Order: sequence, then C-alpha cells, then structure tokens
Amino acid sequence: MSYFAAAVVRDDSGWTAAEVSLRGVTDLDEVAERLRDVEPDADLSLLFVEADDAYLVVLRLDEGEDLRVFGSDSAYAEESRLGSVLVGDLKAPDLDEPGESRRTVSGGGGDEESDQPAVDPEADPVGDADLLADLGISPQRLVNLCTREGMLPADVIAEVCQVLGCGDEVEELRGV
Repeated sequence: MSYFAAAVVRDDSGWTAAEVSLRGVTDLDEVAERLRDVEPDADLSLLFVEADDAYLVVLRLDEGEDLRVFGSDSAYAEESRLGSVLVGDLKAPDLDEPGESRRTVSGGGGDEESDQPAVDPEADPVGDADLLADLGISPQRLVNLCTREGMLPADVIAEVCQVLGCGDEVEELRGV
C-alpha cells in the first residue's frame, strides 16, 4: 500500500512543511519521533498521512508532547501494517455536541438537501476528532470531510491546510 506523509510544523517564523518517511516504523512512538525530528523546537507539529487515495490519518504534537491521532477509517488498520501502527488501537470519536451530526455539512446556502452531501456509508472514523478544533476545524467538520463521498484524503488535507494557513506549504511539497 502506497502512502504520502506530510509534516507541517509551526514555530515563531510560521509554518513549514516536509515529507516524512514512515518506512520501517513499528509503533506510534517511532512515528512521533520522526515528526519531532522535522523541527524539534516546533510549537505545533502535524503529520498528515494518506494511503492509496482511501485513508487519512492526522497526528498532532504540541511542543513535541501529547501525541493525538485521528483516522478517517478504521479499515486502514486491517489493510496495511502502517495502518495497524497508526490507527490499530483507536476507538470511534466522541461527537456528542448538541445540534451537530457527522452526517451533515452546512453549506454556503441553497436548499437543505444540497447542504447534505452524500456520505460514504462504509467510512468508520476513529481517534481524536477534536485534535484540530483549536485551529478552526471542529470535530464534526473533520469527520464530515473524511466521510463525504468522493472526497479524497488529498482533498481533505488541502481543505484543512487552507484553514490552518499552511496550504501553500503543503501544495509546494506535493509539487502542485
């Protein structure tokens, strides 16, 4: 299974992005160490891992500590060794916020039906969906992006990174 792993780190000078190799990792601690190595003094480090245009995993370190992980689909753990390392032990996210549903996305207007895009019924998000909330991506929005039918992991990363302010850095890394 092929993958692309992009680290975006924020320090006093802003965001920078770097590709990260996850070849040979055996556990989450090793993944976190590779993320720390990108910029050891970063205030915030994020790692976006996409696999085969089907799965997305987001990892977060604050000041190099407190690893948090979110995965777009628990099936990734069954599909590959890397998936097992990244999301194998994660549980479904807690989205108990009044008035919110993981099956709806508020649109920019129009009728109610068009505000609710098709949802991939097979998607089973896992982990800490709240890991980007303080950066402007609510848990519900993250889950909605990941479960929206036809939305590729690269599309989710691009949308999230635009909100975070590091979209150009990730696009440059991809060579887009």
